[in-house]
Amino acid sequence: MTIEIERGSVARPALSRCINVAPDEFARELWGRRPLLSAAATLPEGFGDLFSERAVDELIAERGVRTPFIRMAHEGTVLSPGAYTAPGGFGAEVGDQVSSEKVLAEFAAGATIVLQGLHRLWPPLIDFTRRLVDDIGHPAQVNAYITPASSRGFDPHYDVHDVFVLQIAGEKHWRIHAPVHVDPLRDQPWGDHREAVAREAQNEPVIDAVLRPGDALYLPRGWLHSAEALGGTSVHLTVGVAAYTRADVVRALVSTLGDVPALRGSLPLGLDFSDADALRPVVEETVAELVRALTALPDAHDQLENAVAPPGFRAPDPAATVSRYLAARFAGATRPEPVAPLATVDAIAALDPDSAVRWRGSLGARIDSSSDGAHVRIVTAAKTVALPIEAEAAVRRLHEGGAAAVTLAELPGLDLESAIVVARRLLREGILVPA
Repeated sequence: MTIEIERGSVARPALSRCINVAPDEFARELWGRRPLLSAAATLPEGFGDLFSERAVDELIAERGVRTPFIRMAHEGTVLSPGAYTAPGGFGAEVGDQVSSEKVLAEFAAGATIVLQGLHRLWPPLIDFTRRLVDDIGHPAQVNAYITPASSRGFDPHYDVHDVFVLQIAGEKHWRIHAPVHVDPLRDQPWGDHREAVAREAQNEPVIDAVLRPGDALYLPRGWLHSAEALGGTSVHLTVGVAAYTRADVVRALVSTLGDVPALRGSLPLGLDFSDADALRPVVEETVAELVRALTALPDAHDQLENAVAPPGFRAPDPAATVSRYLAARFAGATRPEPVAPLATVDAIAALDPDSAVRWRGSLGARIDSSSDGAHVRIVTAAKTVALPIEAEAAVRRLHEGGAAAVTLAELPGLDLESAIVVARRLLREGILVPA
């Protein structure tokens, strides 16, 4: 059972499992800034419900895992897939299915097993990851690292995403060093700074600790780390968080600049693109136009007559532009609560006034009215569902209720027959789920 703790002003149940400080303190003082080591004794519960050594064996021996959901490495070198996969045989005509015998041989010889994308494979982690994404507002994914005794896994390196390390079984010695490249973006991997990473790894670690079952470690992107299993098999989960950055906000704003006439103009004829001096006036003029256009953005949508931008330029609301850009990316990188097709169809067939439904977990949506005022619209990343305006109060009740179950008889503004019609439509569209 998940223990929901509340410290400070914000309760984030999944995040609170991974940190021993108040969520709002974490957000203010630690997120993206510095590591946090949380001992099991200071956390509300362990991680045994999320994953285990038995789960590792089940995935490898019984679940038919394929690449890229599994990979293996030995002393920092990634093994060829052929070293741990084989054809699936009759009835499973695939060539890269995990071979339990090959995995056993490599693991016994000291190789690390990496089970990737467990947020899509293992039910407890599917649910946990979705709830963690709700808490932090950034996409996340989960890998498991299964390391034999005294194996050092991967060399000192940094990740281009934040991570939460959750120790499941065994012990692992972690050494954390300060960044050599602060806040790296996805196209700035540690290999670009290999020599600096190697030098920093020789210095005194910022954190030098052994993680035991139930311990957790938070590392912002860019912080160097390496780890070694001690005394037996170590199993830990790495929750990777692909944090959106201010660079993403800039990209969203720059995407609007195709509306600026001065920036759509062709470059002069005969430019030598290899001559920086020849390009300098063009670059300077373009930068000036870019600055004028970006300066105009905050005011242009409200005060077009006073805008700095060229005549005829109508800038969108910059906040709305960024919102659409990031919301679309977020929706593409995350998944709402899975739906159960058979159970849903059965629930639809059995709807009555006492039937209970709720909003589908983690399904982001905007509720608004159509331009003619005749319909209420539910706008998600995947679809727009329109219902008669009479259903607006019921839709908003369901949307605002979140995980709370609502019986059809409780839906405001609708008679029972209409409530059943609305519930049937929204269940079928994957907006609601049976409670």
